[in-house]
Amino acid sequence: MRLLVLIAFSAAPCLTAQRTTSPTPPFDVPLYAGASPGTPISAVAEVFVQSPNDPIARVTHVQTPDVRVFLPPPASATGAAIVIFPGGGYSILAIDHEGWQVAQWLNTIGVAAIVCKYRVSTIEGASYQYPVPLLDARQAVRLTRDHASEWDIDPRRVGVLGFSAGGHLASMTLTMAADTLPGDDTASMAGMRHAPDFGVLVYPVISMHEAWGHRGSSNNLLGQSATQDERRRYSTELRVTAGTPPTFLVATQDDDAVPVQNAMAFYAAMTARQVPGELHIWEKGGHGFGMLASGGPVAREWLPKLSEWMRGRGLLRRGARGGTRGGTRGLGRGP
Repeated sequence: MRLLVLIAFSAAPCLTAQRTTSPTPPFDVPLYAGASPGTPISAVAEVFVQSPNDPIARVTHVQTPDVRVFLPPPASATGAAIVIFPGGGYSILAIDHEGWQVAQWLNTIGVAAIVCKYRVSTIEGASYQYPVPLLDARQAVRLTRDHASEWDIDPRRVGVLGFSAGGHLASMTLTMAADTLPGDDTASMAGMRHAPDFGVLVYPVISMHEAWGHRGSSNNLLGQSATQDERRRYSTELRVTAGTPPTFLVATQDDDAVPVQNAMAFYAAMTARQVPGELHIWEKGGHGFGMLASGGPVAREWLPKLSEWMRGRGLLRRGARGGTRGGTRGLGRGP
C-alpha cells in the first residue's frame, strides 16, 4: 500500500533566460576554479568501479569535485534545474543509477540536471568529513546559477535531489543555508546564493542521532567520536523552519538500511511548520533502487510522481512563476 500526502503549494515570480552557446551535453565542469576549500585533496587516487555483472557504478576517493551537466533540447527546456547528489553513505557515490540515469530522465521533461561528484572517501579520517560535502553541495548550486544564462536555466527554479546519504546532504542545503562554513567564503562565486528553491529527498538519511538513523553515514560525516549534541546539530528533521523550501519525499516501508522514519520525521517537521510538499511511501522497494531495472515498481513510479508535483508547482512551464515561497529570493547574493 502506498501512502500519499499532499500539502497545498504557493508560487513566486521568476525570470527565464535564453541559452546561448554551450557544449553538447553531457559535459563536466570543475566545481572550483582553483584549489578545493575545506581540506587538502586525498592522497588516495580517485576510483571508478563497475563490475561486469553489477548494475551499480561507484566512485570514491574523490580528488576532483565536479559536476556533469545534462541539458534538455532547447525546444523542450523549461528553465527548471535540479542538482543531484548520489548516495553512498558519505563513503562512495552511486553515480549512475542515482545520478546520470536520473539526469537523463529529467531531461525528457525539460529539466536541466547537474550531477554533483562531491568529495567522499572509504578511508576513515580521510579529511572529507563535515563540512566538506556541504561545501561542495553549496558550490554546485552556485555554479548552476552562475551558468543560468548559458544553460537556459531560471536561477529561481534551481532545486536539489539527493538519494540516501546524498539525501541528507540535499536536506542540509535545504535547512542549513544560513550556517557559516569554514572555507565557504574562499570558494569561487562565494557571494552567489547557495540555497535551493525546492528539494527532492529519496530514501534519505535524515537523523544523525536517532536509533532509526544511519550510523554509518553519521560516522563517515562526523566521525565516530562525534558527541550526541553534534549528531543532533546535523539531524535535519531538527533544522526545518517555516522558510524551508518545498520538498518532495520518497521512501519505502520495507527499507531496512535507512528506515522510513527518516523521511517521515522530515515530513512531520515540514507539516508542523506549514512547509509545502509531498511524502510518497511505497510498501515495497527496499533501499537504493534509484533507477535500477531490478528496483521493482517504485523505481518506475517515483519519477513520474515527481514530474506531477513539479508540474503542479509550475516548475515545468517555461516562463512559469517559480516554486519558491519567498518572492525574488532566487536571485542575487546571500544564502
